[in-house]
Amino acid sequence: MDRSRLRHPRFVRWWTVADGPAVAAALLVAAAVVEFTVRWNSRGYVPVGGLASDRVFGLLLAVSATLPAGLLRASPVSATVLVTTTNVLAFAIFDGPTAAGIAAQLLVLYHAGRHASRVLAIVPVPVFVGFAIAAAVDADVGERIRAVVMASCVCVVAGAGTARRAQVQAREYSAAAQAIADTLHEHAARGERARIARELHDVVAHHISMISVQAETARLTTAGLPPEGGKRFLAIGDTARAALTEMRRLLGVLREDAGTGSGRAPQPALDQLVDLVDDARDTAGAATRLIVRGHVVPLDPGIELTAYRIVQEALTNARRHAPGAAVDVELTYTAERLLLRIRDNGPGPGEATTGSLQLSAQDPAAGHGLVGMRERAAMVGGTFEAGAAAGGGFVVAATLPVPDKGAG
Repeated sequence: MDRSRLRHPRFVRWWTVADGPAVAAALLVAAAVVEFTVRWNSRGYVPVGGLASDRVFGLLLAVSATLPAGLLRASPVSATVLVTTTNVLAFAIFDGPTAAGIAAQLLVLYHAGRHASRVLAIVPVPVFVGFAIAAAVDADVGERIRAVVMASCVCVVAGAGTARRAQVQAREYSAAAQAIADTLHEHAARGERARIARELHDVVAHHISMISVQAETARLTTAGLPPEGGKRFLAIGDTARAALTEMRRLLGVLREDAGTGSGRAPQPALDQLVDLVDDARDTAGAATRLIVRGHVVPLDPGIELTAYRIVQEALTNARRHAPGAAVDVELTYTAERLLLRIRDNGPGPGEATTGSLQLSAQDPAAGHGLVGMRERAAMVGGTFEAGAAAGGGFVVAATLPVPDKGAG
């Protein structure tokens, strides 16, 4: 039979209706009765005992081997047990079941492996294999062929049913896992989006407001300012206020998309790193040190916030991927840049990234946290690297520029 026909939508719809197994059982019963009658009249069965010499008993076995297939939808276990038991009796008493009985056996075994129980589908296999071995020793050619065909088909169909079930379960598990991963990714993205929106509002909006205020102050307080200069300062103030209005409108859309309210809280800075390191030490129960080098000076709020978030995310990653490992947080102040280096002595990222400090955004080893840290560093014009540290462990390094306070 062409297997593509069994996958045809019409066949699938017919089999899935409530009376599909009943119709199949009726057809198999009719075929079994016809085959038994023809074989009995032509050459007769070769019964083992006197009870089997009764034609009615043989006909009853032929019907019993096919009729229970109608119970597949209601009770697949009962259908499988009845059909299998009857076919075993047919092998033991006569020279084997009818072709319809074999078809019913294959049908119930596949259905059992696919929907009911793998054990129920596999247990009959050694029984029919045993009949095939016994027939090969002391049976005639016809019974030998029937037993071998039966055993081979039972093995194939039982394996196909269980394999199909495993395939469907694996697909469902993969779909569920993917759905969970997508949901977690969406929640993480929304949380990060809301946090970035809040930080942009508190940092960038402050600078734009200062531009507007300073332009207006310069226009009103600069002595001898030409009219053209006053117009320019006024245009600068108007542009800054318009930009502030547009930015607040966009941030409102971003907050709405992130599903957060408009609540605000002061943004952290580098002077709060001590508290952050202390919390990390208490939470992880491992040594966590803060090492500061150079002359500590206040930096631009955007730079300090970026540095704080990078350290925060690096400590979170160390606690998640290297629990119990010691972590060193190093800050180095120079005249032109702020250097961050967070290193743990854990197992590191594995062989895939050993010896390389670079992890691209497309690298599977780079989680969303590393991507977020890289984007934060790039947003202020800095650089970011992460990977296996020399001598073991994992290291995160970022270089953030320090704007010249006297510029402009």
